[in-house]
Amino acid sequence: MVKQNIVFVENTPGSLQKVTKILAENQIDIYGFGCFDAPEFANFRMVCDNPERADEIMAEHGYMTRITQAILVDLQDEIGGLDKLLSVMGDSNVNLHYIYTFFHRGLKVPVAIMHCEDLLVAESVLRNNGFQVLNRLVDPDGEAEA
Repeated sequence: MVKQNIVFVENTPGSLQKVTKILAENQIDIYGFGCFDAPEFANFRMVCDNPERADEIMAEHGYMTRITQAILVDLQDEIGGLDKLLSVMGDSNVNLHYIYTFFHRGLKVPVAIMHCEDLLVAESVLRNNGFQVLNRLVDPDGEAEA
């Protein structure tokens, strides 16, 4: 599992870019992200190189934030890869709260970022069904990130 940042962003034009600008100015590298619409606020979820620092920076700028755990799993770059993943989860009675993707720069594979009620069970189900669950990120130079 990895740490994931959630930043609550106003649902107004340009508000998401304000968040990304603050992060960029503070040298936070966003590996993967998803932005999910809600009536008044959007949930900007991201996996970055320094989740604690990103959380601190966003809080200093008045944003409501949270850090949660998420599962990273190799999505298997093949036709039906996502279907296979979702089939395993559904057949094992694991309900996903959400899922989004990014391209892992170090490993050069598509990765699913997911969250569900019991992350340990989900991780076990995935491993037992042949999926590679990642617990570290790799930066473009190939160095391991915590």
